[in-house]
Amino acid sequence: MQNIFSDDSEFIIEDVDFSDKHLVLIMRDKRNFRLCPISLPLPSMKEEIKLKELSPQSLPLPKNVSQIKPGTNYDFYSSTMRFTISSPLMPDAVVDYDLSNGKWNIVQQQNLLHERTKVLYGTSSSASFIQSARNSGSNNEVNPENHSTWNDLSEFYACEVHNVMSYDGIIVPLTVVYSPKRKKQAENPGLLHGHGAYGEILDKRWRSELKSLLDRGWVIAYADVRGGGGGGKKWHHDGRRTKKINSIYDYISCAKFLIEREIVQDNKLAGWGYSAGGLMVASAINSCPSLLRAAVLEVPFLDPTNTLLNPILPLTPADYDEFGYPGDITDFQAIRKYSPYDNIQKDILYPAILVTSSFNTRFGVWEAAKYVARVRECSIYDPKHPVLLNLTADIVEENRYLHCKESALETAFLIKMMES
Repeated sequence: MQNIFSDDSEFIIEDVDFSDKHLVLIMRDKRNFRLCPISLPLPSMKEEIKLKELSPQSLPLPKNVSQIKPGTNYDFYSSTMRFTISSPLMPDAVVDYDLSNGKWNIVQQQNLLHERTKVLYGTSSSASFIQSARNSGSNNEVNPENHSTWNDLSEFYACEVHNVMSYDGIIVPLTVVYSPKRKKQAENPGLLHGHGAYGEILDKRWRSELKSLLDRGWVIAYADVRGGGGGGKKWHHDGRRTKKINSIYDYISCAKFLIEREIVQDNKLAGWGYSAGGLMVASAINSCPSLLRAAVLEVPFLDPTNTLLNPILPLTPADYDEFGYPGDITDFQAIRKYSPYDNIQKDILYPAILVTSSFNTRFGVWEAAKYVARVRECSIYDPKHPVLLNLTADIVEENRYLHCKESALETAFLIKMMES
């Protein structure tokens, strides 16, 4: 196995796709995504190639890109390659790029600007964009006059990225989405998303179910904490195993930033976490119970101390690399330090919590049930701070109706808790 490209601190290669004449790199220049085609064959060199030496050009992208995924590029000899572009301010766009001339065409994208939602197939939204090598690093976005072709919602919503200093001086990116017309200093409720595990990039895609909150003046924030894929391998390794606590402190720092900068009203911030993100949010609640007003935990990993001791469970062997092996005393002590179930505080008022799980899932439904029971038992009872458990018999992600139903339940829960 031989490395083609040398390690470069400025670029992170997220994914690649090939055709007979082009290699397309999905990469990040610091925090900005780039889609760069490189002509094949590569120059014959005995040593590893530096990306800068190839002067990679950038294909057009909308603003605030949060993720790029290769599409179904079955024809190896075609000059057209398909990618899915995601953004916090834009419904996912399936885009065909002609690598021979730089033209692009949106094949499919939900259009929320029409009275009725439409899906566009093959509309005339192509534009020629050939960027010279000398300007390849200066701009990788479409000209402002062309933004309408992406069905960008920047006319109605705004997206900002803040740099938040964590407890140890590390800078954590915080993405904030809001409606400018409804933003008032220190008066808006907020929802802070986080994941921070497995080296995965935080999902910041536009989701239609969040429109209801945005139109009510909510601020939707995304914390790219350590443990995720926001900053390469080191960023991931600095938030796993014995360093998992960094993810939690990063999340807490982002929550405090939103309140201190008056982006979100004090006592009107909610947290949201899925799977390992649920572990992070629940651990943050244990550390600062008064920080959040409410929290939604979807199929959360809440009892790592006991779950990781059982190697026959589906996800346990893979989770040893991420959370640590409890048979090792150092890992065990680290796990006990952040385990949500083991660190629930007594006689403290907890935020309102909605925990959702399923009997038909890889995640143990008993973890959610145990956690809810212990929080109810240990915390101070307040009917305005309910601790709720919602269980389903089916996998929500595989059932569109159930997914809509659960999203509606979570949204109603958050709105109700903030109003109370």
